[in-house]
Amino acid sequence: MKFTDFNLKDTIQAAITEAGFTEPSPVQKDAIPLVLEGHDIIAQAQTGTGKTAAFGLPIMSMMKADGSVEGLVIVPTRELAMQVSDELFRFGKLSGLKTATVYGGTPYGKQIDRIKQASIVVATPGRLQDLLKSGKIKINPKFVVLDEADEMLDMGFLDEIKNIFTFLPKERQTLMFSATMPKSIRKLAEQILKSPKTISITKAESTNSNITQFYYVVQERERDDALVRLIDYKNPTKCIIFCRMKKEVDRLVAHMTAQGFKVSGLHGDMEQKQREVTIRAFKQGGIDIFIATDVAARGLDVNDVTHVFNYHIPFDSESYVHRIGRTGRAGKTGEAITLVSPNELRTIKRIEKDVGAKLVTQVIPTRMEVQNTKSDELISKIAQTQVTEQAINLVKTLQHDLDIVTIAHLLASMIQSENSIKGKDKIGLTLEEIETAIQRAKQGGNSGGGRNRSRGGYRGNNRRDSGRNSRNGRNGRSSRNGGNNS
Repeated sequence: MKFTDFNLKDTIQAAITEAGFTEPSPVQKDAIPLVLEGHDIIAQAQTGTGKTAAFGLPIMSMMKADGSVEGLVIVPTRELAMQVSDELFRFGKLSGLKTATVYGGTPYGKQIDRIKQASIVVATPGRLQDLLKSGKIKINPKFVVLDEADEMLDMGFLDEIKNIFTFLPKERQTLMFSATMPKSIRKLAEQILKSPKTISITKAESTNSNITQFYYVVQERERDDALVRLIDYKNPTKCIIFCRMKKEVDRLVAHMTAQGFKVSGLHGDMEQKQREVTIRAFKQGGIDIFIATDVAARGLDVNDVTHVFNYHIPFDSESYVHRIGRTGRAGKTGEAITLVSPNELRTIKRIEKDVGAKLVTQVIPTRMEVQNTKSDELISKIAQTQVTEQAINLVKTLQHDLDIVTIAHLLASMIQSENSIKGKDKIGLTLEEIETAIQRAKQGGNSGGGRNRSRGGYRGNNRRDSGRNSRNGRNGRSSRNGGNNS
């Protein structure tokens, strides 16, 4: 199936083509026809499955761009509001559809002015309720979307949402999207939706087939070494590293910065302006590596993330799907890499079963294997480099004292030293050791025998070992020099 099969408005289809999208995702395939037919819908789909386009494309195709607010999208967080607004603007700009983003912590005046000019308002519940209750804005949207509904209820926004709907027209088309469907969501749906059609994207479908999933078994004390080694080996263009706790993010940012990577962190304690600047730098390439907690990364939408690293295994399968969904977007391929201790093997096997995808176990490459890979890349890069006039003059100057072969050896040694791989040679378990550990875990050996104990093991893992001297004095990589963006 292609997007052209939906017969969307020409300007919307042109924007889809310009964005490089051709085939719809499962949730888009199911939702778009139902929305175009005028149905209310309740859709269960994970983050990263293309929900914004699933509701945005059809409602924008039906909008008239008549100068009034025709669409309202309610989301749980500021970050998601900005992400959704950006994506809707991209799809609607050729149709003359403007978006306004509404959230707390910014002046009312500017937001009200933008609402007056907008066709679509993307808002968080608290600020939207304030504007409606105070009478500062009056809107009559034909289309209303609740995005990440379960997250909004988890954050305590149920009363605000109910109150908001008292200010909205009775005649409207309402669309609800949620990653999970607890009773509270179904009850809310009964109150605000009319005879809705139901869409459910299963976990197997929501685990993107474009994402290759690996896990590496390491001892607790080896996590930092393993992460640096794998980033050296995989050489990601842009990647996200997920941690469980804010203090782990801060510690890892400092550690990775010291290794010469262009890295920054994202967690709940950061001020809003700082978060916006950080996300923008990541999108625009000023930062190669983003280290974040699950909550802080909610709504983060960047299409060219090549790798996701789980520094610690997430607590549950849904969190795992949320995390790895940050890569392999917009038809591109991606890799998801998880570091696992022997005690966590039962958990990773449970996640593998839950998500319906194969997680391949691999051995962390040795220092020499990574060095050989880097050398091959360096040889290729040197062969493709264009000779400059400054380089010719530099060699002529050096030839006053040195022969040409010595000059070549010296320059090669200098480049090699900048690309040398530090740390111990072998990290993590071998395939034979992993297989033995898996068998032991199946028998309930040292894995703790269940989820609750496993969680207890996680807490113990946060008492970090200070013995990581093998990485001290690491040289910065030539491709990442100057990378101190923390």
